[in-house]
Amino acid sequence: MSESVAADRVAREFRQLYGAGPEGVWAAPGRVNLIGEYTDFNDGFVMPLALPHTTVAAVSRRSDTVLRLHSADVPQGVVQLDAAGLAPRSDSGWAAYPAGVVWALREAGHPVGGADIHLASTVPTGAGLSSSAALEVVTALALNELYGLGLSGAELAVLAQRAENDFVGVPCGVMDQMASACCTDGHALYLDTRDLSQRQVPFDLAAQGLQLLVVDTRVKHALGDGAYAERRAGCEAGARALGVGALRDVPYEELGAALGRLAGESENVRRYVRHVVSDDHRVEQVIALLDAGDVRAVGPVLVEGHVSLRDDLRVSCPELDLVVSAAMAAGALGARMTGGGFGGSAIVLVEESDADATAKAVTEAFATAGHMSPRIFPAIPSRGAHRLS
Repeated sequence: MSESVAADRVAREFRQLYGAGPEGVWAAPGRVNLIGEYTDFNDGFVMPLALPHTTVAAVSRRSDTVLRLHSADVPQGVVQLDAAGLAPRSDSGWAAYPAGVVWALREAGHPVGGADIHLASTVPTGAGLSSSAALEVVTALALNELYGLGLSGAELAVLAQRAENDFVGVPCGVMDQMASACCTDGHALYLDTRDLSQRQVPFDLAAQGLQLLVVDTRVKHALGDGAYAERRAGCEAGARALGVGALRDVPYEELGAALGRLAGESENVRRYVRHVVSDDHRVEQVIALLDAGDVRAVGPVLVEGHVSLRDDLRVSCPELDLVVSAAMAAGALGARMTGGGFGGSAIVLVEESDADATAKAVTEAFATAGHMSPRIFPAIPSRGAHRLS
């Protein structure tokens, strides 16, 4: 669906819901992460790119503090809340994400009142492609413009992260929100999550005769959120034991010595430290390869990242491992799981001429293993959040 068609659709549905047209329509994308996993809450480096899949929001201000929320993708009526009475952890449903943004903006002292909001999304949910961040960022961008707050994309991303951390209660890092807010067409976003400095790195795969496939396994194993929090706590324990502010402060060249100093810590802590420090290094490797124009050489680094996520962080699952093994057997240049793991998606770097055959090989491998058929589509580096109308 084109952006203009999506904008017209949500505007029309907004009018049907609320009796008048919206003041504007905005879009924010989901993302896929090329390299750098579980590094963002360790003050480390990440390299996401925005997808063409977006959450679109039609929004109007209100003169009171009533907040009305509706999603075309949820079989539920309009959710009505009081913007002045929002409280963290008060709602576990989808509406907590946009409501959390309103709360975070108000908590930060911004004069945001009520709003009518209608949303529709093409970002696959449960696929590890940051549908929640897209929902938060599109809400933040719309309110920023409507209320004349003058906040930058990075500032909106930080507020959206606070909404997810403190209001919804998910201890995520800032990568997803920064990708949704700040990515540009044809580029991957090289982000330092400590100071939020960023660089748009050219990532024109088509010009190189390549494709990056996203393979949505369509599964989500139950470990998810609790396992994420446990790994975050383990990383923080490792940093404390090493006497550093965050694991990003451990040089890759000193990883062996650092692991030796962690002899008194649990095996889990040592494995988590090894993954984070080595994945930060892999981001730097990928940056160097892209700057040198050697995109194909990124493939083996992706595989190394998957092995680390599987064996050290232990956040993979049989379906994700099967994507990687089947794709590599079919001749892919590289593959790895992406996102939080325990299901969700993997990425596969392939020659464009091999993309269909690789996708077929992965689909057949899933059928043989008795898994649900995966959803496979190309990751086209796309623009971050923006106004549609």
